[in-house]
Amino acid sequence: MTGTDEGIGREFTMRLGTSTLGCLLLHFAALCSCAQGGVQSPPNFKQHVNEQSRLSDRTSRRLTRTYQLYSRTSGKHVQVLSNRRVHASGEDGDVHAKLIVETDSFGSRVRIKGAKTGFYICMNKRGKLIGRRKGRGRDCIFTEIVLENNYTALQNAKYKDWYMAFTRKGRPRKAARTQQHQREAHFMKRLPRGHLLADRRPFDIVPYALGRRTKPSRPATVN
Repeated sequence: MTGTDEGIGREFTMRLGTSTLGCLLLHFAALCSCAQGGVQSPPNFKQHVNEQSRLSDRTSRRLTRTYQLYSRTSGKHVQVLSNRRVHASGEDGDVHAKLIVETDSFGSRVRIKGAKTGFYICMNKRGKLIGRRKGRGRDCIFTEIVLENNYTALQNAKYKDWYMAFTRKGRPRKAARTQQHQREAHFMKRLPRGHLLADRRPFDIVPYALGRRTKPSRPATVN
């Protein structure tokens, strides 16, 4: 064999080895991608709960509760007046201090309205508490946060860093200046005067008309 033939043979062998190595690398990369695609990460239930808590529940029956909100700062109860103003200067058992609280999601988001006036407590873009006839917007939804001192803070669903709060005189505090740890944002739930815990269920279901398919069937009689 001549020197030329030996050079051609070595070049052919190098090309063959390079092509074989390339094929092996391609196969290895394909196997890695298949393995990554086949392994599924476990579901993040905490993230799912947080996402669902931000959505209004339109499929379940809404539950209602009736109570008063005692302000830690003013020593009085939150009122929803007929002029759409919201104050924390109501006495125990005052008709304007009786509140109806409706659940908005399976979490702790609620809508609060005055039982006497029917106005929902909402928060406008300036951080002022006002009463509105319709409380469908997210600015009328509050998240109940139970604190370590057993008081409850009410965080607005639209304005995440804003809380319902009142001054010592019962006037609404500007929401932009509120924080969760402040006394002005602390409330305690209390039953209205004259309402005993044994006389009422803790939750009531909002009634609605039953359709044909949802009517309960009569129990079968045994002869």
